[in-house]
Amino acid sequence: IIMPDIFVAEEKESLSQSHTGSVKFFTPGVKTKQGLGARYETVAERLVKERRIGGLRSFNIMPGRVRFETQEVREKVILLLRQHWVTQVKWILVALLMTFLPWGLNFIPLIDFLPGNYQLMAIVIWYLLIIAFIYEQFISWYFHVFIITDERVIDINFLNLLYKEVSEAKIDNIEDVTYTQGGVARAWFDFGDVAMQTAGEQRQFTIDAVPEPNRVVKILNELKLEEEHEKIMGKVR
Repeated sequence: IIMPDIFVAEEKESLSQSHTGSVKFFTPGVKTKQGLGARYETVAERLVKERRIGGLRSFNIMPGRVRFETQEVREKVILLLRQHWVTQVKWILVALLMTFLPWGLNFIPLIDFLPGNYQLMAIVIWYLLIIAFIYEQFISWYFHVFIITDERVIDINFLNLLYKEVSEAKIDNIEDVTYTQGGVARAWFDFGDVAMQTAGEQRQFTIDAVPEPNRVVKILNELKLEEEHEKIMGKVR
């Protein structure tokens, strides 16, 4: 009798795989439902244990209260990323220089030809311009975010207060994910650019100057594997 031996061999092989943990997605010892496969820990379930959130953080893990315009009902935000704070040092230094510049008028009398009241007004206007400059730069950084959900990657870019550009790519359309981290500053502070090749209309999708780019790539690859597994199990939304 040949057939029973074949089924017994397959059953033993399956059991040995579950005990050794060689299958990536499946958890040993968990009951399964016919037609659905074994229960597995999703990326969202794993990362919720490492939740890291903060108002001014550049790398937020599982920020539960974050919502965006096109978010679906069951769609979960996995990462909320901003450009690393080091990339903002340039405009911060410019703002500091502008702040202390009027003090130099004690040594270089540029506006001494104006009456006293006009000099005071000129300095007030100067500081109002500095406040407007700082506000615009901060808002552009704070709201220029990269959102990675369990379904897609979204780049929301505020170029100025009146213009917003939104790009997105589905996780299952991502074909290749790489990151670049060139230069002393990027290596020292651990930030870089994450590039994705997609099968959609927008072939190249780049997330610029984000912290821990190696971890971002790892999470994206895990989400890709999870999406492929959901397709096999017939659970894709």
